[in-house]
Amino acid sequence: MTLRDRSLLAEILPPEDRAIESVVGRYQRVAGAVTRVARTVSGREELRVTLGSSSRASEHEVVIDPGLFQAAYGRRAPVTAEETALASALHEVIHLVSSDFDERRPLPDHWLGDDHPSPKDGEEFTVLEALDRTGGPPAEALFFAIEDARQERQGLEAYPGARSVLEDLYRSSLRRALAGSGPLTRFTIACFMSVGGYVPPDRLERLLDSRSGAAWADSRTILEEASVAIQPWDTGELAMQLLAIAKAHSLIRKAPPDDQPARREREQAEKDAMIDGLDRVRLFSPAVQDADHYNEVRQGAEDPTGLDLRPSRMDRTSGEGTDQLLMVSQAPVIYLPNGQRGKLAVARVPDSFRSFSHRGRTALVDAAREWNVDQRRVGGELHPLFIANQRRGLRSGFDAGDLSPHAALLLGGGLYQRMFERRSVSTRRSYAVSVLVDGSASMLQPRRLSAPRDRRPWGLAAAMLGAWTLAAMCNELRVDFEVALFNRAFAAQVDDTEWTYSRRRAAAISELRQSHGAAAERLTSTVNHYVLSAFHEPWRRSDDLLAGLFWTAARASEAGIEARRNPRRTPPVSLFEKGANVDELNVTYAAGRLANHGARVRVMVVLADGMTRGSVEALARSVEEVDGRGTTVLGIGVGDDTVVSAYRHHQVISRPDELANSMVAGVRMALRRGLALDGEDTWWIRAGRQQTGSSPLMPELRSA
Repeated sequence: MTLRDRSLLAEILPPEDRAIESVVGRYQRVAGAVTRVARTVSGREELRVTLGSSSRASEHEVVIDPGLFQAAYGRRAPVTAEETALASALHEVIHLVSSDFDERRPLPDHWLGDDHPSPKDGEEFTVLEALDRTGGPPAEALFFAIEDARQERQGLEAYPGARSVLEDLYRSSLRRALAGSGPLTRFTIACFMSVGGYVPPDRLERLLDSRSGAAWADSRTILEEASVAIQPWDTGELAMQLLAIAKAHSLIRKAPPDDQPARREREQAEKDAMIDGLDRVRLFSPAVQDADHYNEVRQGAEDPTGLDLRPSRMDRTSGEGTDQLLMVSQAPVIYLPNGQRGKLAVARVPDSFRSFSHRGRTALVDAAREWNVDQRRVGGELHPLFIANQRRGLRSGFDAGDLSPHAALLLGGGLYQRMFERRSVSTRRSYAVSVLVDGSASMLQPRRLSAPRDRRPWGLAAAMLGAWTLAAMCNELRVDFEVALFNRAFAAQVDDTEWTYSRRRAAAISELRQSHGAAAERLTSTVNHYVLSAFHEPWRRSDDLLAGLFWTAARASEAGIEARRNPRRTPPVSLFEKGANVDELNVTYAAGRLANHGARVRVMVVLADGMTRGSVEALARSVEEVDGRGTTVLGIGVGDDTVVSAYRHHQVISRPDELANSMVAGVRMALRRGLALDGEDTWWIRAGRQQTGSSPLMPELRSA
């Protein structure tokens, strides 16, 4: 066996590529092809193929356990990760759609031995019941071994690429599996490999010992028939013949007929050894593992009437671990300038925060008055210039906008088109502002106001007021605007309430701890990016959300009490968990959205109150790269000076009035700088500089 044959995917792939979410992500890339194969094999065009907490199969749906994919990555084989993902998915779906052992027939007379009583007249059995009654556990194990191989050989006949991957997986495990097995197990493995056609007969013969090799040689004709068998009862007939050969070669010991308990115990031990040896070679699939696993798979999600009996998402807790796993696997991967990468769960802010909007609007007005934040004519001196810039979208004629006095000569010379060609020259400069707000629980902690004993949770509230005021300014200036929150916790969904969020979180953590152990915390505590209002949306569609978030932040204790009293109707206030954020992932993602929007002048405001979980160096490089691509990034720290090290344009504030006004002043300066760079250095800008020349905010921008 060559070194390449001994290669191990777990040794080739880096740890992050072996993580379950990466494995499932590879499956998602081939899910369409797997679904088409399932529909072709089953002949049901409406068949659905999904992922779930356990494998199930019914007439309308096939559910695959994603843990089966990860198990395939621990196999030794000269195959790539992508090949393993596709082959293991096809392998599982073939078995799920092909395994139907429920047809009932009379028990064949020649299956009965001298020590087996005859059944009642007219009594019928499934093939698994018949095998258990006549041949016992060893007959069942032989049946599943050759039925497994038969389904793979016939189901994957049209897909030689996937079949070749399975061949590599099985061959690379064969020698080790045979070396640690007894004669009966070796005989069972040889039957599986022969029916599937995975190993040439001459090579297989050299790997077997004398006892198992002699039994296998006598079974060659039977195994050839098994590879082309039509239905499970045919496979059952051949399994009984293989059982007789195994007994003839003393691979199965005989017990006295009168000692039934000892016989059953011995046969069960033989079956366990046979299945254990098989599982060292083949990929695990519960549908063809044994009778118990098969019965679990057949207990599908739908009843015989075709009605979907699964509970609604409001009350469903089972499968939340798999849903969380799918969400993480589909989350975008963010690449940082230093070569690091990470997953970012992107979602919308839950709509249920609108239920607090009425109280939030009143609280916003009161806070603006208390903190001296003007929300009328926020654009100030920029307003007339921006309006003029909007109106100058198209120019006609020559520079003055009038027709030339030589228009008649131009018309006569056939230059009519040239006279008006300047209509297509756009002079309106496009602008976009993105606000990124720390949404961790620390932003809800009480902070000191003017008086020493006056402590209130104003961090996130002041940020929301600043975002509200910026929205008003951008609306005045007709500037595109986006707001997003970021934190690190269990990700909320857009339709979550406190009830659904807390139940989903508890169920997902419980399931993932059982299935993935220590990885459960990483899978459930994700880096989240909640979009409150996107660029393409009118701001007024989201102001209710912002008002509700403001009231949650300003009255955090009251919001928590109301959520406990009526969790089914209140928003998920517990999403603001204490967790270290990874600021650089969110900054990079938000900058990408801002760049893709297409605006020529781009401004990003990032507000946080603590150090990133990643590193300040990584955050600084990310901000530097974003700034170098033409986006002005303003970092505002709430009582924390991390922004000084990470952001070129920064401001550290310690009072709520400073926070909201700093956000507005910083964006106004950045927009003014954009106008100046565009050659719009008019008296409006010069007047604005004189009015704000004494401001301590961000001297770099002011000097620009």
